[in-house]
Amino acid sequence: MNNKNRPVVITCGDPAGVGPEVAVSAWKALKDEIPLCIIIDPDFLPKNINIKILDQAPLPSDVEKNVLTVIRHKFAEHRVPGKPNPKNAEATIRAVERGVNFIKNGQCSAICTMPISKSILKNGTNFSFPGHTEYLAHLDEKNTYGMMLVNKYLRVVPTTIHIPIKDITKYLTAELIEKTILTTHRELTSRFSILNPSIWISGLNPHAGEAGTIGDEEQKFIIPVIRKLQSEGYNLIGPISADTMFYGKKRRRFDAAVCMYHDQALIPIKTLDFHTSVNLTIGLSFIRTSPDHGTAFDIAGKNLANPASTIEAIKLAWNLSKKEQKDQ
Repeated sequence: MNNKNRPVVITCGDPAGVGPEVAVSAWKALKDEIPLCIIIDPDFLPKNINIKILDQAPLPSDVEKNVLTVIRHKFAEHRVPGKPNPKNAEATIRAVERGVNFIKNGQCSAICTMPISKSILKNGTNFSFPGHTEYLAHLDEKNTYGMMLVNKYLRVVPTTIHIPIKDITKYLTAELIEKTILTTHRELTSRFSILNPSIWISGLNPHAGEAGTIGDEEQKFIIPVIRKLQSEGYNLIGPISADTMFYGKKRRRFDAAVCMYHDQALIPIKTLDFHTSVNLTIGLSFIRTSPDHGTAFDIAGKNLANPASTIEAIKLAWNLSKKEQKDQ
C-alpha cells in the first residue's frame, strides 16, 4: 500500500483530557490535505461531525475528506471531561498498541498520540513505564531511543527523560550520553536530511561544571564522550552551560541540542513557542509524534484547548512519512 494513501493514525489518549477535542479540531484543520483516522470510542466524539465507524484498520478508500474515519475502541466507562477514570486506563494503553500495529502491518503511515496521564495508568493497570516514549520503545523492541522536541526555533533532545531530578546522576552515564548523541545524529541525517548536522551538548551542572569546581560529571564522562565522538568525525560542540545555549544567535548555529535532563531541554523550546512545539520519538522503526502538552484535565470539555501543537504534530508525522516513502 502506497504511503501516499495511508492515513496518520491518532490515538485519543486519556479520554477525560483534551485529547479527543484537539484531535477533532486538528482533523477539521487538516482534512483537506492529510488522510487521518482516530482510534476512539465513537460516543466520545461531538455529535455535529460526520464520522465513519470501522472495527479494523482503514483501507485508503475508507478515508474521506469530510468524514472522520473512526476505529471503534471500547472503553470501560463513559467519558467525563476533566474527571479521569482509572477504569479506562487499560483501553487507553491498548489504543496505542493498536495504532502501532496498524503501522507495522502497513495500514497506516505514522502515529500521533494524544496525551496520557501516567498516574491514572499506574492506578488503573500494571503500567510500568514512565511515559509514552518508553512504552512505544517497548512495543518496537528498541533499547536505544529518545525524545526530540521540535518547533521552528529549535530541536532539543533530553538524555534522561522521565526520571526525578534527584535520580539523574544514577542514570546519566557515558554510554547513555553517547547513545543519545548518535541517535540524534541518525535522526537528523535520515529523517531531516541534514548532512553533517551540528549538535551542541549541554553540561549537567551550572556553568557546565566550571572545570570541575561545580560538580565533576562533565570531567568524568560528558567531556570524554564528546571528545571520542569528535575524533570519529561527528560535528559536536560542548559541554556548554545550559543557560547560554538558547539565546537568538547561538541557537541558530546548531541543528539540535542534546541536554542532560528533561526540563533543561524542554523549558527553552516551550518558552520560545509552547503552542506549536511537537514531540518526536527518535530511534523507533516507525514515525511517532505527539503534541507537547499534557492532558489538561482542568480545561477539558470547555472548548479552551489550543489544537496548534496537535496540528503541527500531525503535519510533522505526515511529512516525515512522505519522505520515508520517497527514500525507500
